[in-house]
Amino acid sequence: MQEQNIFYKNEIKANKYAAKCLIMCSLVCVGAWILTLLRIFTMPVIIMNTAMPVIILCFLTPSLLCRLNGGDRKWMKYVVLLCAIFGVFILSSAMPKHGVLVWTLPLMLSCHYYSKKLTTITLVVSQILFSASIYIGMYYGEWDQILLDAAYYSGPRVVTKQNLYDATMFFVLTRAAALWGMSTICTTMAGRTRGLLEQQAKDSENRQRIETELDVANRIQADMLPCIFPAFPERSEIDIYASMAPAREVGGDFYDFFMVDDRHLAIVIADVSGKGVPAALFMVIGKTLIKDHTRPGTSLEDVFSEVNDILCDSNQEGMFITAFEGVLDLVSGEFNFVNAGHEIPFIARGGKAFDPYKIKPGFVLAGMEHMKYQCGSIPLLPGDKIFQYTDGVTEATNRENELYGMARLGDVLKRNTGKKPEELLSAVREDIDAFVGDAPQFDDITMLCVEYRKRMQVSD
Repeated sequence: MQEQNIFYKNEIKANKYAAKCLIMCSLVCVGAWILTLLRIFTMPVIIMNTAMPVIILCFLTPSLLCRLNGGDRKWMKYVVLLCAIFGVFILSSAMPKHGVLVWTLPLMLSCHYYSKKLTTITLVVSQILFSASIYIGMYYGEWDQILLDAAYYSGPRVVTKQNLYDATMFFVLTRAAALWGMSTICTTMAGRTRGLLEQQAKDSENRQRIETELDVANRIQADMLPCIFPAFPERSEIDIYASMAPAREVGGDFYDFFMVDDRHLAIVIADVSGKGVPAALFMVIGKTLIKDHTRPGTSLEDVFSEVNDILCDSNQEGMFITAFEGVLDLVSGEFNFVNAGHEIPFIARGGKAFDPYKIKPGFVLAGMEHMKYQCGSIPLLPGDKIFQYTDGVTEATNRENELYGMARLGDVLKRNTGKKPEELLSAVREDIDAFVGDAPQFDDITMLCVEYRKRMQVSD
């Protein structure tokens, strides 16, 4: 369908272009006619007065039709070429000495339709009418001294069998061969150009299909991430917000948050090596495994150790994941976490501004089997916040190839410490966008912020 549409659009353009070319040819014919009437050209006036009106009408007909229908008809290309062929046939019959030159016109016009078949048909019809025009010209066209060996144009014509033989051998066959030789260039060009256009149409269709599939993948990926906020409207103990902006149609970053049980909230943020579809597929696997293995009573170090071994078993492409997971006890405020080669979080505690919380990162997930991870713990109080992110934030680059960096991130977090998680993430993103400007985004930008608002009350 895409290929047919491209060729049909080209036909419309070719119809209009050919019509314009024939208008120029008609103007040339008008000029030759006038010069003949002024006795500047030596062609017989009676022949010009008879042939030129018909030729000019043939050449102007395609432009008139294009004005009426815009060239948007399947049959227009045949009308255009037939008008060109018939006009050239009359011209060649009236002036057979110029036959080969004028017969290249319909052939060249046919090339613009990128159809070797159409150009071949045009050639066959042209060859037949070209040969006929030579013989017709002997009797009714411009007098040809060389062919008929006549002394004067106004003298009586004597066409003998020898004249017909000479015309066939030295005019029809030789000029037909020359016309055929010229046509091979036209047919080859038409066939080659059509092949290129067909390949372009296929490539365009494939790109469109891939873009459609990537768009679907993008929506699926977005649907896999928690995107309904407020996330837990029935829980006044926490406020959480997260966002991800992939650098491509699909990304390798992901975040997640979920209730492990009634009193424990888990947050996850991770970054898969690489970009595009492979990273997105690996992201789905990693996200699913981490969530499935985060269970009540299971330490986070065991979660990452189990997930790491599973990912290593099915990791033929050598990909890996940097990940950070934390579990917040809504009753005690204890925040247990594990870090697999990921960025360090920023924490705002005791009403103070955000500061980076320096923790020792472990080894990445899917990098090596049987890795052991260490779990850390941070006591949080109501009002404390945790901000976590991927390296797409700190490595965002402007036109001068400067990195956004930890310092700028820390500054914008400090200026907006008092804001709610959603407002905080919006402020950080605005600051990143202002820094980057119109430079392209090379990495996914993912952020998550959770605020521990108050302790959960446990009934006795």
